[in-house]
Amino acid sequence: MNILILGTQVPFVHGGAEVLVDGLAGALSDRGHRVDVVQLPLAWNPVEGLLTTALAWRMLDLKTSNGVQVDRVICTKYPTWAVDHPRKAMWLVHQHRQAYDLHGGPLSEFTPDNSAQMVRKRVIDIDRRAIAECSPRYGISANVVGRLKKYCGIDAGVLYPPVPKLGLRPDAFDPFVLSVARLDAAKRVGQLVDAWSRVDDSLTLMIVSDGPERGRLEAEVRRRGLEERVKFLGRVDDAALVRLYNTCRAVYYAPVDEDYGYATVEALAAGKPVITAPDSGGVLEFIGNGLRGVVTLLTPELLAHAVNSLVDEMAARELGESGPALVAPLTWDMVVSHLLAE
Repeated sequence: MNILILGTQVPFVHGGAEVLVDGLAGALSDRGHRVDVVQLPLAWNPVEGLLTTALAWRMLDLKTSNGVQVDRVICTKYPTWAVDHPRKAMWLVHQHRQAYDLHGGPLSEFTPDNSAQMVRKRVIDIDRRAIAECSPRYGISANVVGRLKKYCGIDAGVLYPPVPKLGLRPDAFDPFVLSVARLDAAKRVGQLVDAWSRVDDSLTLMIVSDGPERGRLEAEVRRRGLEERVKFLGRVDDAALVRLYNTCRAVYYAPVDEDYGYATVEALAAGKPVITAPDSGGVLEFIGNGLRGVVTLLTPELLAHAVNSLVDEMAARELGESGPALVAPLTWDMVVSHLLAE
């Protein structure tokens, strides 16, 4: 088949959605399909840009390309499903959450004025109409699918993405906790930094990644005198990250209502327990308190207590041992067969 994967690219940002698109393109190509990726940039400041981009997608003619028929398009994020195509499937990463579950909070750009609220209404209308045109419809987690049903009344199946990194395994349980989340407020790495002075001195915190919160967090570490126990590694290559997963004691991943969270399944593939929060969304589809990890409120006292429960290496080993078998069935064969089934 000739297949186009449709993605939304926020300029200068590369995250989980981009990893998913790249992985899907490779999987389809490996299975003999002719595949390419079409992406348009998305801006939402001012919010009217959300509608301009949706219109651009609707106006694109992707039924053919230079005389070659496009057999299927696969939509991933807002507003790729606005495209006009007779055979469009959906693998939903997430909708524009600022119009839905994040609306009314500090993470949403929609102000209370009438013009912004009219744009929000149009975004929801675009989703309801255009997502309903997609078949088959899947989301990357039960959390994402649940939001679609709650806010738009549309059903979809759950189709988990495979673990993106190779070579993950429980080589060691060295005395450090690993955090791989982007350093922004929604990922709540700051809560772990705030708790670290209460954590047993035998454990170190290794923070991978970057983001707008990094400067503030580094300053907080210096203020607390934790420079020897909290290390900022910045961005590292895949080989280095795999080594960190394979040798850490546990992984901290406690974002706000996460869609899916590659860090979760990567940690499980490496046989490591995950420390998370009761409102971390898709993470909880794999982790329970005492089931492949620890679920805790993110107060300094309770979070430090959760980390300290893993000072005992055997406790961490036992919590993580069922992880590899749980994520092993998440394969590209499964994803491709479902997305091309109709």
